[in-house]
Parts: sequence; structure tokens; C-alpha cells
Amino acid sequence: MKLYIGIDPGQNGGIAFIPTTGPAWAHKMPETDRDILDLLRDSVCMAEPVAALELVHSSPQMGVKSAFTFGHGYGGLEMALVALAIPFRHIRPQAWQKALGCLTKGDKNVSKRRAQELFPKIKVTHAIADALLIAEFNRLTHQ
Repeated sequence: MKLYIGIDPGQNGGIAFIPTTGPAWAHKMPETDRDILDLLRDSVCMAEPVAALELVHSSPQMGVKSAFTFGHGYGGLEMALVALAIPFRHIRPQAWQKALGCLTKGDKNVSKRRAQELFPKIKVTHAIADALLIAEFNRLTHQ
């Protein structure tokens, strides 16, 4: 069974999983590196996972400390995927938003509404909306 993973990095992001059979599920971004590793390890057992990690960068509005913290977290996500031998690719926000018809222009309500349309059985929150959409984009475009 394939398992499509979508990762919206950052402490306000999330990780979503779409299996080829069965329902999708998602989690708010775990607080620690260990929790991220455990969530991924526990979710991918007995599956053939493939992940999409949103390609993001620090912005000029970020302070030095928050940019460093964000970069540390992003690197931790990449390392967790490498450590668990989960193949992954980086996905630009514009690519998944355009493909799924939800160009947000910074408005998280746009992606939340679209995720709720696509995943009506999941109570979609701002924390998991983008992760679900990244996972769906991953599923639709994986070769």
C-alpha cells in the first residue's frame, strides 16, 4: 500500500497521510523532533511511503531567532525523512495551491475551506489544512 505524506513545516503546520486504501488522517505538527520521528515511524509501518515537504524559506519579516528556529525545524523534518528512508521531494506552495485551486495569497481560510471540501470526514483546522492539501497534491502528481 502506498502512503502519501504531506508536510507543512513550522510549529503552526502539520503532517497529513493519505493511504491508497482507507481514510486520510492528519496531525498538528508535533512539538519535538522525537515526536515527529515517532509519528512518522508509527504511521509508515507496513506501507510504502512517499512524502512531499513544502519548500519554504525564512522571510525578511522574521527575526533572527525565529528564522533560526524555523530553519532548525525544517532541517529536522528532512533528517527524520532521511533517517526513516522515506523518499521525499520539495514542493513549492504555488504549485500545490494552483493545482488544487486554492491560491491563498496568505489567507489560510482559503486552504482550510478547500481541504474541508476534499476531506469532509476530517475536522480540518488551520494547522492541518495545508498538510492535507500537500498530501493530496503528492498523491495526484506522484509518478
